Amino acid sequence: MSPPQRCAAVVVGAGPAGLAVMGNLLEKQLGGKIAWVDPYFQGGRVNRKYREVPSNTKVSLFQAYATAVQPFRSVINSTRIPSAFSTLAKLDQEKTCHLHHAADMLKGLSDGIVKMDQVYPCQGFVTAANLVENTSSWTVRIMRQDSRDEIEVVTPRLILCTGSSPTEVSIPVAGHDIQRLDLDVVLKPSDLASYLPRNVPHTVAVVGASHSAILALLNLVDLARSSHPHLRVKWFTRHPLRYAEYMDGWILRDNTGLKGLAADFARQQLEDEMLPQSEAGQFVTKVDCGRDQEAAQYERHLPSCSHLVQAIGFTRDPLPELSVNGHALVPEYDSETGNFHDHQGRVISGLHGAGIAFPEQVTDPHGNVEHAVGFWKFMRFIKRACPQWTA
Repeated sequence: MSPPQRCAAVVVGAGPAGLAVMGNLLEKQLGGKIAWVDPYFQGGRVNRKYREVPSNTKVSLFQAYATAVQPFRSVINSTRIPSAFSTLAKLDQEKTCHLHHAADMLKGLSDGIVKMDQVYPCQGFVTAANLVENTSSWTVRIMRQDSRDEIEVVTPRLILCTGSSPTEVSIPVAGHDIQRLDLDVVLKPSDLASYLPRNVPHTVAVVGASHSAILALLNLVDLARSSHPHLRVKWFTRHPLRYAEYMDGWILRDNTGLKGLAADFARQQLEDEMLPQSEAGQFVTKVDCGRDQEAAQYERHLPSCSHLVQAIGFTRDPLPELSVNGHALVPEYDSETGNFHDHQGRVISGLHGAGIAFPEQVTDPHGNVEHAVGFWKFMRFIKRACPQWTA
């Protein structure tokens, strides 16, 4: 292994949060290179998995993200038109868009950031990181993707933007082997169409009532009314549909309520009074799992289903092995500051997090507590937290 490289910071992940952290750190001019670690530098899961997903964010907020820091503006100004940035600027700023527009913006910004002199791009994975307390320095081990050799970077700051993946939990049904259907596949109509057999009757169970669950239902209904006429859906939900509501200067259920295309589809076709006569109602059967009857409803309805997709949230992806002075560390995240604490409640020097794996916790004027997930929400939080991270 070659001698360790010294850097002003190590940022893990190149999705919207990792990219936002890079922009903010570069703007601060820390006086050393910033190591950026990711296997692709292509916009994270948003680009790899969700290009075909309609956003629940207005275009203007993607624009606000893209122009929030000087390094991003420099990339945009030096990019030849037409570009992902000029395309985004031409869209209706008050409407939502498909995420491929936002993903292309992320890729364009990433392409510019990795070429900057202050950036040390490492294509690969962080496998482990150890904090030496008396020097407040992290030794970060990185496995390079191309050569599979390990390098080490020593830094005072390690920032984790490591992402999350769809949650799956066990749903036991006696004597029935149901095929799992990955939510990422269901949210990508071009993959879904080839994944499910066309001319065989089959029933897909969809669990959940969130934004992704409604989009899963929308994609399955589109398939059933076009290329897959034998497809049917059973929709398992615990509670009534919930929508974001635009109040005076703020949004009720901003992070949990339905917005955009998903909200329109739900209101017009999935509400109890609409479903029986709607087009979706020709293919979708709603299964009420409220009032503690979830297990009984699964037992009753799942045996008739061939596939199961769970749209019940996202779970943090595994972290690298973290340690302090060689002793294993299981850090606890502080969702107000972006810092981490050890099991005794002490702040861990130089360790920070952001993004869907480590979101900010917010409270609305009605006292509802949510996690703020979204491009602009990540940027806004990082802008607030970053001065303390770099102090």
